This record gives sequence, C-alpha cells and structure tokens, in this order.
Amino acid sequence: MRSVRAESGGRGTVVRRRAGAWLGVLVLGAAALPACSDSGGPATAPPPSDPGGPVGSATPAPTPATHPFTGGTKGVTNPVLAVKIENTSPALPQSGVAAADIVYVEQVEGGETRLMTVYSSRLPERVGPVRSARISDLHILPQFGRPAFAFSGVQSKMKKHVRAAPVYDVSHEKTGAAYFRSSAKPMPYNLYAAPRALLRHAPKAEGPRDIGFRFGAAPAGGRPLKSFTARWPSARMGFTWSAKHRRWLASWGGRPDRAAEGGILGGRTIVVQYARTTRSKFHDFLGSYTPLIHTTGTGRALVLRDGKAYKTTWSRPSEEQGTTFTTATGEPMTFAPGQVWVVLVNDGKPYIP
Repeated sequence: MRSVRAESGGRGTVVRRRAGAWLGVLVLGAAALPACSDSGGPATAPPPSDPGGPVGSATPAPTPATHPFTGGTKGVTNPVLAVKIENTSPALPQSGVAAADIVYVEQVEGGETRLMTVYSSRLPERVGPVRSARISDLHILPQFGRPAFAFSGVQSKMKKHVRAAPVYDVSHEKTGAAYFRSSAKPMPYNLYAAPRALLRHAPKAEGPRDIGFRFGAAPAGGRPLKSFTARWPSARMGFTWSAKHRRWLASWGGRPDRAAEGGILGGRTIVVQYARTTRSKFHDFLGSYTPLIHTTGTGRALVLRDGKAYKTTWSRPSEEQGTTFTTATGEPMTFAPGQVWVVLVNDGKPYIP
C-alpha cells in the first residue's frame, strides 16, 4: 500500500490488503468528527468467562527465533491485538498496560494523550479503561498486517474508516460480550475488556511481523541520563531510569504511574519519536481539533535504554512498513529486550491544533 496522508482523529477533558479501499476512504475524511462516545452497558458486570484454549492466527508464516516486538522468545506466533486506553487522571490506575509488548502514547484533542497498547507475546486478564479510536490509530496499525483492534466506539463519521482499515474490528459495538463495566470508576472510565475473549472474535488476526525494531546489546556512545519528561500542551509523562529494576519507570503528571495490578509502569526501552503534528479535519463536539501525527517519512528520535540516551533517526517509508531507527553512524539502534514505549511528541513546541 502506498503511504496515506489522511487525517487522524483524546488521557482526558491526546495494509497490506484492501489498500485501494483504505486509501480511498481516508482521503474523504474532510468532515468534522464529534467527540467519540462510549457504548452503553450494564453498570457493573464481571469479566467474561474464559474457557481457555488457543487463539489462532490466520496467516501461517515461518516461526521467528525471537519476537519482533520484544526480542524475547515467548509467543512468537501469537496473534496481534491493539487496544485503545484512556490516559487521564480519572482512568488511573490502568489495567493490562504492563503486559503489553508495545505502548504508544499519542496526543489527542485538548492537548491530552491516550495510549494504544499492542499485545502478542502475552495477554493480561483484563485491559482498560477502553476508550474510543481515532483515525491516527489507523495510520499506525497497517505495519502490523491485519491485527485485532479493540476500542469503545466511534461516531458514525468514523465508521467508514474503521471498515476500510486493515484491522479486525473487536470494538464494544461489535463484540460487546467481551467487555464489562467496573463499579470502581464512573462512566466513561469504567469499560474494560478480556483480551482472550476479544481474540476469539478475530480468529484470523495475523501474527507478529517485522515492524523495524532491532534488539541486542547497546550500541557504543549514548549519554548518561537519569530521567526524561515528554510534554504535550495539557499532559506530561516522565521516565526515570531504575538500575534496580533495569527499566525506565513512568510517571504521569509528576506522580508514579502505577499499574492496577501493582508496581509502576515503564519499559526497558523508551522511544521518544518526534513527529510533525498538525491539525486534522476532524474535531470533537467542543470544537477542539484532533491532531494529525505524521508517522511516515523520517525524523529525529531519542532512544532511552540502560540509563543512556541515544540520538537517532527514524524512518518509515509507507504505512504498511515498520519504523527503523538508526544511530548517528548509520547503524541500527538496538533496543533492550522487553517492553517498548513509543512516545509520539510534536517536533517542536507542544502544539494544539
């Protein structure tokens, strides 16, 4: 598929196939998009029962020696599931983020952020709070082939984009039985999903493929760094190196970003990807425009691993291809095996479209 320059569609108050249809529909995205609302549901319900059993992938492929998302040896043929998660104070602590292979942090309306977590090597029992999708998610996902994509819902003007995207729609609207609401949080911050139940609704979801990540020993160079703070107009996330835990511990709004399961969130590798952010043609019901994050092309990035920061260059020729990272000498920038966070920030000052 050729690179798509369509418009993309917020923590709070941030293709290989069917290419022709995907391109055609995205170019039509000139209409205004009101805020995406979550589907209704019971006030409280237990997680869906999980009878167990394998969840298969539709496309047989040579088994990789290591998982292309983590550099580990587990789950190398498991299907890929992406989930949209709220990233504001009312949603904290979040469930299932610690189990993700990749955590994307994206700016949305109002200068806030949301997460898109990607799972394959392992699955948590539950994940959430699940929130609505934006078109920018659909610009990131084609590099994964055709994964399952879970989100709370979208407005009617967004549905055609989801239908045309190379994803299996396992949203609340499509697979309500895989979702449940918690009495611990108010709506719309109380919608959760059971990942295994989601994947049973997408039996042909594709397994992992090369998305450009390279894992191995740290390259030469880099500068010692204790902490880094990523900033958006209305949000900030920090990452502090912990030699004891051998990973970067996350903070949100200056406080430890704790997981619902216990402990502090964070990753072995943090990729701060500077991507041009512009105004899309979509906005919420308050008139706040949705940022369009340009994740194809090339740009600069700061890769944090093992207590050091490495200046790198990122490159992604088209949406169906992954993103590669190279050092100043042109060598591949290797990541530390384990969870990777991709923190997308504007290349310049924090920007509200």
